[in-house]
Amino acid sequence: MNSTQALPEQALIQQLVQQHADEPGALLPLLHDIQDKLGFIPASSVAAIAEGLNLSRAEVHGVITYYHHFRSTAPGKHVIQVCRAEACQSCGSEELWALAEKLLGCNGHETSANGMYSLEPVYCLGLCASSPAVQIGDKLHSRVNQAKLTRLVKSLESVA
Repeated sequence: MNSTQALPEQALIQQLVQQHADEPGALLPLLHDIQDKLGFIPASSVAAIAEGLNLSRAEVHGVITYYHHFRSTAPGKHVIQVCRAEACQSCGSEELWALAEKLLGCNGHETSANGMYSLEPVYCLGLCASSPAVQIGDKLHSRVNQAKLTRLVKSLESVA
Protein backbone atom coordinates (compact mmCIF):
# COMPACT_ATOMS: atom_id res chain seq x y z
CA MET A 1 0.00 0.00 0.00
CA ASN A 2 1.06 3.50 -0.77
CA SER A 3 1.77 5.76 2.22
CA THR A 4 -0.73 8.31 0.93
CA GLN A 5 -3.51 5.74 1.31
CA ALA A 6 -3.24 6.12 5.08
CA LEU A 7 -4.43 9.72 4.80
CA PRO A 8 -8.13 10.38 5.30
CA GLU A 9 -9.90 10.55 1.95
CA GLN A 10 -10.52 14.32 1.90
CA ALA A 11 -6.97 15.12 3.06
CA LEU A 12 -5.56 12.91 0.32
CA ILE A 13 -7.73 14.61 -2.29
CA GLN A 14 -6.63 18.08 -1.08
CA GLN A 15 -3.00 16.99 -1.24
CA LEU A 16 -3.40 15.69 -4.79
CA VAL A 17 -5.27 18.82 -5.91
CA GLN A 18 -2.42 20.96 -4.57
CA GLN A 19 0.15 18.80 -6.37
CA HIS A 20 -1.62 19.28 -9.70
CA ALA A 21 -3.03 22.81 -9.31
CA ASP A 22 -0.34 24.59 -11.33
CA GLU A 23 -0.14 22.05 -14.18
CA PRO A 24 -1.68 22.94 -17.52
CA GLY A 25 -4.48 20.43 -18.21
CA ALA A 26 -4.32 19.14 -14.66
CA LEU A 27 -7.80 17.63 -14.46
CA LEU A 28 -7.19 14.26 -16.14
CA PRO A 29 -3.87 13.54 -14.38
CA LEU A 30 -5.48 14.52 -11.07
CA LEU A 31 -8.49 12.26 -11.62
CA HIS A 32 -6.17 9.38 -12.52
CA ASP A 33 -4.14 9.95 -9.34
CA ILE A 34 -7.26 10.04 -7.16
CA GLN A 35 -8.60 6.85 -8.70
CA ASP A 36 -5.20 5.15 -8.45
CA LYS A 37 -5.05 5.94 -4.72
CA LEU A 38 -8.70 5.36 -3.73
CA GLY A 39 -9.95 3.02 -6.44
CA PHE A 40 -12.63 5.55 -7.43
CA ILE A 41 -13.39 9.27 -7.48
CA PRO A 42 -15.83 10.09 -4.69
CA ALA A 43 -18.68 12.46 -5.55
CA SER A 44 -17.72 14.40 -2.43
CA SER A 45 -14.40 15.31 -4.09
CA VAL A 46 -15.90 17.16 -7.07
CA ALA A 47 -16.24 20.52 -5.27
CA ALA A 48 -12.64 20.43 -3.96
CA ILE A 49 -11.30 19.50 -7.38
CA ALA A 50 -13.31 22.24 -9.08
CA GLU A 51 -12.21 24.86 -6.59
CA GLY A 52 -8.56 23.78 -6.65
CA LEU A 53 -8.36 23.85 -10.46
CA ASN A 54 -10.61 26.88 -10.93
CA LEU A 55 -13.20 24.87 -12.85
CA SER A 56 -16.94 24.51 -12.43
CA ARG A 57 -18.31 21.46 -10.64
CA ALA A 58 -20.20 20.68 -13.86
CA GLU A 59 -16.91 20.54 -15.81
CA VAL A 60 -15.34 18.16 -13.31
CA HIS A 61 -18.45 15.98 -13.08
CA GLY A 62 -18.72 15.96 -16.87
CA VAL A 63 -15.20 14.63 -17.31
CA ILE A 64 -15.66 11.97 -14.62
CA THR A 65 -18.88 10.71 -16.20
CA TYR A 66 -17.69 11.00 -19.81
CA TYR A 67 -14.74 8.61 -19.49
CA HIS A 68 -15.68 5.01 -18.73
CA HIS A 69 -12.33 4.50 -17.01
CA PHE A 70 -13.35 6.65 -14.05
CA ARG A 71 -15.53 5.20 -11.30
CA SER A 72 -17.63 7.24 -8.89
CA THR A 73 -18.21 4.33 -6.51
CA ALA A 74 -15.78 1.93 -4.88
CA PRO A 75 -15.03 -1.10 -7.07
CA GLY A 76 -15.29 -4.70 -5.99
CA LYS A 77 -12.29 -6.50 -4.62
CA HIS A 78 -11.61 -7.93 -8.08
CA VAL A 79 -12.12 -5.79 -11.20
CA ILE A 80 -12.73 -7.89 -14.29
CA GLN A 81 -12.56 -6.20 -17.67
CA VAL A 82 -13.71 -7.97 -20.81
CA CYS A 83 -12.52 -6.51 -24.09
CA ARG A 84 -15.46 -5.63 -26.31
CA ALA A 85 -13.54 -4.22 -29.28
CA GLU A 86 -14.09 -5.67 -32.75
CA ALA A 87 -11.18 -8.13 -32.82
CA CYS A 88 -12.22 -9.66 -29.52
CA GLN A 89 -15.89 -9.65 -30.49
CA SER A 90 -15.07 -11.60 -33.64
CA CYS A 91 -13.37 -14.23 -31.46
CA GLY A 92 -16.13 -14.62 -28.87
CA SER A 93 -15.90 -11.82 -26.31
CA GLU A 94 -19.68 -11.21 -26.37
CA GLU A 95 -20.20 -14.76 -25.13
CA LEU A 96 -17.52 -14.16 -22.49
CA TRP A 97 -19.29 -10.97 -21.42
CA ALA A 98 -22.58 -12.86 -20.96
CA LEU A 99 -20.79 -15.60 -19.01
CA ALA A 100 -18.98 -13.04 -16.83
CA GLU A 101 -22.31 -11.42 -15.91
CA LYS A 102 -23.64 -14.84 -14.90
CA LEU A 103 -20.52 -15.95 -13.00
CA LEU A 104 -20.06 -12.64 -11.16
CA GLY A 105 -23.72 -11.96 -10.47
CA CYS A 106 -23.62 -8.40 -11.80
CA ASN A 107 -24.03 -6.47 -15.02
CA GLY A 108 -21.43 -4.27 -16.67
CA HIS A 109 -20.42 -1.14 -14.76
CA GLU A 110 -21.71 -2.81 -11.59
CA THR A 111 -20.33 -4.52 -8.51
CA SER A 112 -21.62 -7.84 -7.23
CA ALA A 113 -23.84 -7.74 -4.14
CA ASN A 114 -21.08 -9.34 -2.03
CA GLY A 115 -18.58 -6.66 -3.10
CA MET A 116 -16.18 -9.22 -4.54
CA TYR A 117 -16.39 -8.38 -8.26
CA SER A 118 -16.81 -5.41 -10.57
CA LEU A 119 -17.42 -6.04 -14.25
CA GLU A 120 -16.28 -3.44 -16.75
CA PRO A 121 -16.14 -3.30 -20.51
CA VAL A 122 -12.89 -2.19 -22.09
CA TYR A 123 -12.40 -1.33 -25.73
CA CYS A 124 -8.93 -2.67 -26.42
CA LEU A 125 -6.36 -4.32 -24.23
CA GLY A 126 -3.80 -4.46 -27.04
CA LEU A 127 -3.99 -8.23 -27.41
CA CYS A 128 -5.89 -8.26 -30.70
CA ALA A 129 -3.71 -10.99 -32.23
CA SER A 130 -4.48 -13.29 -29.30
CA SER A 131 -8.07 -12.37 -28.60
CA PRO A 132 -10.42 -12.53 -26.87
CA ALA A 133 -8.74 -10.77 -23.98
CA VAL A 134 -9.67 -10.22 -20.34
CA GLN A 135 -7.94 -8.21 -17.65
CA ILE A 136 -8.35 -9.12 -13.99
CA GLY A 137 -6.83 -6.49 -11.76
CA ASP A 138 -3.53 -5.68 -13.43
CA LYS A 139 -3.09 -9.06 -15.10
CA LEU A 140 -3.86 -9.57 -18.79
CA HIS A 141 -5.22 -12.88 -20.10
CA SER A 142 -5.29 -13.77 -23.79
CA ARG A 143 -7.14 -16.38 -25.83
CA VAL A 144 -9.78 -16.58 -23.12
CA ASN A 145 -12.59 -19.03 -23.77
CA GLN A 146 -15.54 -19.82 -21.53
CA ALA A 147 -13.73 -22.61 -19.68
CA LYS A 148 -10.68 -20.41 -19.04
CA LEU A 149 -12.83 -17.52 -17.80
CA THR A 150 -14.65 -19.89 -15.46
CA ARG A 151 -11.31 -21.15 -14.08
CA LEU A 152 -10.00 -17.59 -13.63
CA VAL A 153 -13.10 -16.51 -11.72
CA LYS A 154 -13.06 -19.68 -9.57
CA SER A 155 -9.41 -18.97 -8.70
CA LEU A 156 -10.44 -15.56 -7.35
CA GLU A 157 -12.84 -17.14 -4.87
CA SER A 158 -9.91 -18.48 -2.85
CA VAL A 159 -8.16 -15.09 -2.72
CA ALA A 160 -8.98 -13.51 0.62
